[in-house]
Amino acid sequence: MALYRKYRPASFAEVVGQEHVTEPLSTALDAGRITHAYLFSGPRGCGKTSSARILARSLNCVQGPTSNPCGVCASCVALGPGGAGNLDVIELDAASHGGVEDTRELRDRAFYAPAESRYRVFIVDEAHMVTTAGFNALLKIVEEPPEHLIFVFATTEPEKVLPTIRSRTHHYPFRLLAPSTMRGLLERICAQEQVPVEDAVYPLVIRAGGGSPRDSLSLLDQLLAGAGDEGVTYARALALLGVTDVALIDEAVDALAANDGASLFGTIDKVMDAGHDPRRFAVDLLERLRDLILMRAVPDAAERGLVDAPGDVLERMREEAEKIGSATLARYAELAHAGLGEMRGATAPRLLLEVMCARMLLPSATDAESAVLQRLERIERGIAAPPPPSAPTAPPAAPRPGAVEPPSTGLVYQRPSQRRTADVDAPAREATRATPEPEPTSTPAPAPPPVPQPEPVRQSDPEPAQMQQVSSDRPDAAAIRAVWSEVRAKVRERSRTVEVMLSGATVQTVDGSRLVLGHDSAPLAKRLVEPRNGDVIRAALHDVFGGDWEVTCEHGAAADAATPASDAPVSAAQLQAKAPAAPRFSRPSQARAVPPPSGPPAPDPDDIPPEAPDYPDDPGPPPPSAVDDGYAASPPPTTPEDEEEMMAEAAVPVEETSRVDPDDAAGELLTEVLGARQIDG
Repeated sequence: MALYRKYRPASFAEVVGQEHVTEPLSTALDAGRITHAYLFSGPRGCGKTSSARILARSLNCVQGPTSNPCGVCASCVALGPGGAGNLDVIELDAASHGGVEDTRELRDRAFYAPAESRYRVFIVDEAHMVTTAGFNALLKIVEEPPEHLIFVFATTEPEKVLPTIRSRTHHYPFRLLAPSTMRGLLERICAQEQVPVEDAVYPLVIRAGGGSPRDSLSLLDQLLAGAGDEGVTYARALALLGVTDVALIDEAVDALAANDGASLFGTIDKVMDAGHDPRRFAVDLLERLRDLILMRAVPDAAERGLVDAPGDVLERMREEAEKIGSATLARYAELAHAGLGEMRGATAPRLLLEVMCARMLLPSATDAESAVLQRLERIERGIAAPPPPSAPTAPPAAPRPGAVEPPSTGLVYQRPSQRRTADVDAPAREATRATPEPEPTSTPAPAPPPVPQPEPVRQSDPEPAQMQQVSSDRPDAAAIRAVWSEVRAKVRERSRTVEVMLSGATVQTVDGSRLVLGHDSAPLAKRLVEPRNGDVIRAALHDVFGGDWEVTCEHGAAADAATPASDAPVSAAQLQAKAPAAPRFSRPSQARAVPPPSGPPAPDPDDIPPEAPDYPDDPGPPPPSAVDDGYAASPPPTTPEDEEEMMAEAAVPVEETSRVDPDDAAGELLTEVLGARQIDG
């Protein structure tokens, strides 16, 4: 006989792990508070049908209703484990008898009085399989049954039971057994069977059974059936249950902790050579990662029963938990879970398993927050990791006030941003150098009136050293951006982790002693303002600028925060170059809106240059005066307003008398302008 049938409980006191159900039922039976319908729900193999039989046995016992049947009366013997059954206790399988005709037959039989017992009990197993029409046929009798009739519905999906039926029952939810409770049950049964079992076998059976007593006892029955004189060994259990060897799991975890790709892929090759299913290996690896996460979060997880494993395995797991950080374990678990989803129905599961392991070895391959946290954790723990993609480095620090610049020793590299800043001052300096001094002449020649030029912006005189010292105590945002690399260098001396987090931060604003940073990652922005990290940044600012600082970090950086504004003076030539050019053509509608140009128009390149004077004292012809005819250049592109104006003009009707033939107009033009004469014939 199968173990789950041989050791089926005969009373509520023998039911294991369901005290939340058996205790209220026992109390109700002893007090005589019996209802006409019960609903037992829960996962498969957790004792629903066995409890329904115990309830029927307790109701029909000679000494009952009682929670402790005598076990010697005819009803108790017939309804006990291995009994022949009773005519008044009918068990139906709704999976094969769930139609409306079956329920109508059950309804007709239910009205008959019991033959030899106190109650007629109908146990409907898999009640969720009854059709809606079948439930409707039972509704009336379930709502108002005879006094001798009791229904017990057992189901794994109570939400599929018709609500009108479910609302008329007492619902008792069953649940799976805890690992510690299941282990005690298995050990008692093995002791009664007198078969030795190694301690490492019980966790394998419990995990394979999934908390179901019936499934776990079925697996244990299989192991006991194949046990030899030495009993049930760990190797035999691994082979029969198809579980991955713990040694292979340990090798995989050690390879991940050391970031050793050769060892990890070698372990996968061993798994495939041993004939294991890649998906099963991924499941076992995920379970190990779960145990390691719990052991890092709860140091006494084994004592609390959160992790169930033999003593030697627990010791290895503690060592593994010390090697790998919590963020890394969480990322590994996420990748293993995603890999299991990809392996479902795949034709090449080994390939997907190797891809999953490759992702674990390359945390910098993605920009996810978990990958960033894992890289930070590796830096804190001092573990070498693959280099992340190269990022643009911060601009070099600007010289502090009063610092002496070293002499130039050749070509100096400049960044594009520095070149743009330097190019602003270059035209003014070049214009100053290129202006030659006037050569003295005996008779100065008259020159055209000079064109007024905007006066160049003069730089303010440098402040005294004392004023610079006062202003340097509280620098502005531009000053901090200029020496930001120096601040990061000071931070690196205290904490490399904080310096890495500052690589994506930019200076936003400065309000007195309050520095506001911006970061494009919300989690890293929160970590930067933690007390430990904030103290490092404040100490670095104190070393560079002095004084006490308050540092805050916000999510999101302004587009112009990373590039400080240039305070270089703007020369007159630059102002003239940046000024918008005067339009070369304008329509009447545009001429009303656009003001006339302030200066004389630029000479046309097609104009004939003036003649040079033959003698030094000959001033030569005066320069031609510009004639503003309104058509100095090519017309601008047509705007929608111009098109509307032209369409309105074209829509005005023209009188017949004012129409001119194009040929006649051309002839008149040739005659008047060129003196042409029309030739007849």
